Amino acid sequence: MEGGKLIAICQFGGEFVTDAEGTMSYTGGEAHAIQISHGMPFNNFKSEIANMFNIDSSCMSIRYFLPYNKRTPITISSDKDLERMIDFNLSYMTTDIYVSAKVDNRPTRSAIADSGTSMVDTAAAEHNARIKRVAASKKTRNRVTRASNPIADNVRAPEPDAAKLTPERAVCNIADSVNLATVDVVDHCEPQFSKTPWDNAITDVGQEFDNPKAFRDELRKYAYVKGFKYKYIKNDNARVTVKCSEENCSWRIHASGSTRKQRFIIKKINKMHTCDAGNVKAGYGRRTKQWLTSIVKETLLGNPDSKPKDIAIDLYQDFGINLSYSQAWHLKEFAQKDIHKLQEELSNRLPWFCQQLVETNPGSIALILSSANSMVRRLFVSFHAFLHGFKHGCRPLLFLDRIPLKANNQWKLLVAAAVDGNDEILPVAFGLVEAETCASWQWFLEQLKCALDSCGNLTIISSRKMGLDESVPQVFQDCFHSYSLSHLMEEFKTQINNGSSPEEMKDAMVEAFKGAAQTSVLDYFTTCIEKISTISKDAGDWVISTKPSHWSDALFKGIRYGYFSSNIAEFFSTFLEVKDESSVVQIIDTLMVKLIILIDSRRQACNSWEGTMTPSTEKKLEKEMYKVHTLNVVRSSDAMFEVRGSTSEVVDIESWECTCRKWQITRLPCVHAIAVIDHSGKSVYDYCSQYYTTACYSMTYSASINRVPDIENIISSQGPTSYPPPSSRPPGRPKRKRISPYKTSTRPLHCSRCKQPGHNKATCNAQL
Repeated sequence: MEGGKLIAICQFGGEFVTDAEGTMSYTGGEAHAIQISHGMPFNNFKSEIANMFNIDSSCMSIRYFLPYNKRTPITISSDKDLERMIDFNLSYMTTDIYVSAKVDNRPTRSAIADSGTSMVDTAAAEHNARIKRVAASKKTRNRVTRASNPIADNVRAPEPDAAKLTPERAVCNIADSVNLATVDVVDHCEPQFSKTPWDNAITDVGQEFDNPKAFRDELRKYAYVKGFKYKYIKNDNARVTVKCSEENCSWRIHASGSTRKQRFIIKKINKMHTCDAGNVKAGYGRRTKQWLTSIVKETLLGNPDSKPKDIAIDLYQDFGINLSYSQAWHLKEFAQKDIHKLQEELSNRLPWFCQQLVETNPGSIALILSSANSMVRRLFVSFHAFLHGFKHGCRPLLFLDRIPLKANNQWKLLVAAAVDGNDEILPVAFGLVEAETCASWQWFLEQLKCALDSCGNLTIISSRKMGLDESVPQVFQDCFHSYSLSHLMEEFKTQINNGSSPEEMKDAMVEAFKGAAQTSVLDYFTTCIEKISTISKDAGDWVISTKPSHWSDALFKGIRYGYFSSNIAEFFSTFLEVKDESSVVQIIDTLMVKLIILIDSRRQACNSWEGTMTPSTEKKLEKEMYKVHTLNVVRSSDAMFEVRGSTSEVVDIESWECTCRKWQITRLPCVHAIAVIDHSGKSVYDYCSQYYTTACYSMTYSASINRVPDIENIISSQGPTSYPPPSSRPPGRPKRKRISPYKTSTRPLHCSRCKQPGHNKATCNAQL
């Protein structure tokens, strides 16, 4: 969306509903729309929402869903969270925001941590009184609040010396009856249980889970929120039977595996409690170190930069789990170890994964390049579904680019993509390499050429950096290589910013450069270059040195079908979340899931089209048809026509050519050709390239991608390992800001005396 602006639809007063598959939806309440953009402070955003719904901004929870993920609502609690939300949803133009007010659903109690012992109070009123006294004094930085526990009421519990605790012992104390959290860490907004997604962790008979462990985890969350304890009657990998721990309570649940679906399914459930469960306070269920670690692990997978303070606040506000800073710190340590172990296990399963990918998707390619010490250095993946779609339904046009990963710095994702008949991105091949270098691009291009088989009349659009200006012609010898206009524009702007020309002159040069690239008339191209040279001879020389035959329509010999650059990076920006970048296996598996959804959605959309051409093509033709009435057509021969308007053009209807050259460049009739076709009483559709037809679009997505089965339970195999990922530490202190690939040089030094570049006042020799 222009300017990085996003329409946020804010909803309040409703509730989340979870279906049998775990997908959440929001029903009820009221909704208002506001416009947000990059740079908007979170406090301003929160205040605007609070005024909109007339609620207290200090006790307000703001959440949203990531694209393609309706299971886990993401909390917005800082400026960084707001910026991430805008980045994730910017390409969709709108996003839904869910607002809820926090309600006090249980009493809390406070204690003095410095004393070494603590009294668990039994009245919420005393807690509120203490909070007021704390606010009145500035000597309370070491005070802590304690969540009540029905088991520990009216019990004094001595606390161990924190200095003598091991991490294991410190975290084990979290599961004890007393839970601590510092006052300056945990906000005084009370935890909210009525809206938590854990309410629907267990729904009804037929609910499916990936495995028994997933079922046990969801059951623990459900029991925690509902406020009851349970015990296992049967507990193994084939079946799990659980009943309420109260002796005479009728609540019971049984789940077992399904051989047909390869899933773990709830078979029987009695939801009725005959004990006090549901009437007692939430948080009554069991809390173990492993369980709390799993919760923190989910947080870190979504946001690896989460601090212990943020973890403690989120757990308290979302689920009422009260932790001290030390406990949150130790939990984060354990969660990071689990994530590290998971990354290592998944990475070492890469050979097995690639083998299964090829077997599940015949005709696909998954190639691993390993070093002498059996370390994976590069991976090339191309799915048969997209190779088939590109060969039979897409224009012979490919785009090359690198997709920035949000959190993974060890691997670089290279992509080759095409465009379908509806001008939508079609991924053709992926490459994960240790670094973006000339050698890695050369290797990727060689594998891409082998995957494509025939490459006749192919046009490739890419940057000319990283040696691509030499690698592409070297590998694809019979193809046409075009430089991406967006990359060239960035280079050109950097070049002219080094000079001393006024801003108006710089803007004029940028427009002239853009015009030189997009024009199909040689005379106008020459005029644009001369205009740039007149303003700045250095800029004009730089433009000529970039080989205009590779980027100007007036000189380019291939067919770009009206494309000068691509938006591949923007298209893939929402595909991968931070938690999906931890290993090569996760990256490829996540891409597979998203691409399966993409194929299915586009296939369904195509089935609803009734026209001969795709919707985007119809719009282009309609736009040109509006201009036809201003033109006059004169027949010269059976196939030759002269079209007179602001200019006079000659159209050859048999060879599909016009002297304006737009028909040849796009393979769609230009306005002059449409005037001739209409004058001849023929159909304009008969003079369009087949790549724009609905039938060709349907062929593009006729094949499917099959996900690798049992990805959660894959077994490590012998072979090359991708863990730890290949990396080499660069010299010097690590940079905090990414270096722009378009920046060719720094701004030259200017003299304050003579205003000329290249020296300062002390060394100035100018005669003034």
